[in-house]
Amino acid sequence: MTDASRTPSARTGKTLSSNLRFGWTTGTCATAAVNAAYTALVTDMFPERVSVITPAGKNADLEIVNTERVADEWCRADVIKDAGDDPDVTHGAMICATISRAAAGAGIIFAGGAGVGIVTKPGLPVPVGEPAINPVPRQMMCDIVAALADTLDGPRDVQIEISVPNGAAIAKKTWNPRLGIEGGISILGTTGVVRPFSCSAWIASIHRGIDVARANGLQHVMGSTGATSEAYGKSLYELPVIALLDMGDFVGGMLKYMRQNPVPNLSVVGGFGKMVKLAQGALDLHSARSQVDFVALAEMAADSGLPHDRVAAANTVLEVASFANSAQRLSLANKIAESAHATALAHLRGANVNLEIIIVSRDGEPLGRAGSEMPGAAQAWRPA
Repeated sequence: MTDASRTPSARTGKTLSSNLRFGWTTGTCATAAVNAAYTALVTDMFPERVSVITPAGKNADLEIVNTERVADEWCRADVIKDAGDDPDVTHGAMICATISRAAAGAGIIFAGGAGVGIVTKPGLPVPVGEPAINPVPRQMMCDIVAALADTLDGPRDVQIEISVPNGAAIAKKTWNPRLGIEGGISILGTTGVVRPFSCSAWIASIHRGIDVARANGLQHVMGSTGATSEAYGKSLYELPVIALLDMGDFVGGMLKYMRQNPVPNLSVVGGFGKMVKLAQGALDLHSARSQVDFVALAEMAADSGLPHDRVAAANTVLEVASFANSAQRLSLANKIAESAHATALAHLRGANVNLEIIIVSRDGEPLGRAGSEMPGAAQAWRPA
């Protein structure tokens, strides 16, 4: 049919007021592929394009880029996922749906083909042993099958197999290995739309990580701002991989969810600059969404022996750290950790969570610490 290298239609005309294009979730793409494959199963003809109304009410007009049919046995249709202007590792992935008839009374059966992960741990919205096709996409596919069965007088008992070529490799760049989803990516999407830089997918992954930790009875989880801070935290505590929350800049999203879904012990590990922001009350630590107040930092730094005016005039927190001597740096780091702990604790609003803040240098060395001591440290605390 159509050449898969062509630019998918979802890349045109789909913009926000900021001129950033939104895209479609893997769930929307899978639903579109199901639409085409089911239509061919009943009519012997594949549509070149299909429309899907997403849960958010947007119309996704998608191109079917590849098709295959084996007599009356099964039909497959493929859609290329377009994430718009969102930094999504699944952008450009081929989402494939294969439809075959099922036994009478079986209803709709979901199967995971190559590149779609299998759930192996409790705590996710899909049972253990099932393909990682989330509830909303499942419902979208069920709805489209029901609508087409009415329109085309087709079967209501079918098997839907979703596959993603290269999905296993893509999954290594996602949270799936930490969540206990093995062998591929997940078919996701609560709204059906990927909004550029909305960060909702990242925050949702943090939430699922907490769910998995709780469902597996973990007593201690760690949220880190990046690879360096996580590496130090892993060296300090021998935590299983499902206890490691890739918090990134979204400490507020993590704490808010933890407030309602507590894990007994929480370590927050981050770099100097991001922890200064948390200490000053910011809950989104991204450079584009929060800034360091250097005048306020100068007031705190003065108590550690640093020159007020020089700190107030600094361009970056790294600059402040560079002209502080070792004793001043450690003193300031501990004060920042204490203030960051107060911010985070206030956001937990009395949840039954023992909280610890750890600050590390750009080289991964420990600088400051505040809050509850966590059980099971693999090594002693030795600040640089």
